[in-house]
Amino acid sequence: MSSLYFHIPFCRRRCRYCDFFSTTTSDVERDNYVDLLCRHLELIHCDELADSELQTIYFGGGTPSLLTAEQLHLLLTASRARFGLSAEAEITLEVNPGTFGGKYLQQVRQTGINRLSIGIQSFNDQQLRQLGRCHNADQARAAVTGARAAGFDNISLDLMFALPGQDTDDLDREIDQLLQQEPEHISVYGLTVEAGTEFERWQQQGLITAVDEDEYARQYELLRARFSAAGYEHYEVSNFARPGWHCQHNQRYWQRRSCLAIGAGAHSFVESGYGERRHVPADLARYRQLLTAGVDPAERLESFNRRGAMIETLYLALRTSAGVDPVAFEERFGESLQRAFPTAMARLQASLVCSGERIMLPPQHWLIYDHLIKAFF
Repeated sequence: MSSLYFHIPFCRRRCRYCDFFSTTTSDVERDNYVDLLCRHLELIHCDELADSELQTIYFGGGTPSLLTAEQLHLLLTASRARFGLSAEAEITLEVNPGTFGGKYLQQVRQTGINRLSIGIQSFNDQQLRQLGRCHNADQARAAVTGARAAGFDNISLDLMFALPGQDTDDLDREIDQLLQQEPEHISVYGLTVEAGTEFERWQQQGLITAVDEDEYARQYELLRARFSAAGYEHYEVSNFARPGWHCQHNQRYWQRRSCLAIGAGAHSFVESGYGERRHVPADLARYRQLLTAGVDPAERLESFNRRGAMIETLYLALRTSAGVDPVAFEERFGESLQRAFPTAMARLQASLVCSGERIMLPPQHWLIYDHLIKAFF
């Protein structure tokens, strides 16, 4: 199965917590960038996609909803012409509630996009202002209502937790409001103060204080309990979904399946050999220069050897409720889990569980996932 990711590195303004590559831009610059994406599609190495239609496409960013429906349609048409596109493909667009209005969502649905990931982050206007978001809570709710009216039946909502000044009671009210929207999918993100962000400067100046580890843990467990009780499957460390509504695109990442990426700042993974990662440097001027010269701007970032591929296979699989298939692992690498990682398997014996033919780290251990997974390194 094959996947394609478009990175749209444009925002109206940078959120105070964000360290992703993005920039503000004009309508003309966005038009030019879409043209560059189409050129990139023509130049990308695609041996790993031979004889395989695209099963997922994901427009991420940045703020992809700054693109017009016509621009999105152009990119989908170019993708279909270049690689082919399954009639059942999952096609996701990330949207920010403060960046569109009118009939935008109806127009987007008509392009063939069938899944929305809406960056709600919070239903608290004070928190939204602190985060630097360009929408308010009413706009967030209106975005979901508008998406339903436009015919979207696959909606994911983002919710942040462990925000400065937030406690479990505050988060409980956020959860109430999110569940009222009845999304098919929920992604949760605990705030991390990243280097170079405005939040880092505020923290250094004593203007904000990050929640402590105990409060972070209480909030994560509250999310897990509330969403599980509401019928959502906790299928990955940061993701919940109603049965049958897991994000197909993101599962490609956790399964180490090929996903080609287009755009400045984008990262690809290809399965050939033991796997290889490629990236396009986050430099719009370089991106334009190379594509204008007919050169693929992607660079090799990392090639995996057998041991590295084994470790990453476990690292990614144990983030999910599906876990790892030990038979498939041995067939892929010619060595059993127990033989490849005897010390780690013994150390984690009390944490790992077997269900059917799979080995997994149950969700109640995901809060300390980073600590547990170190045993394999």
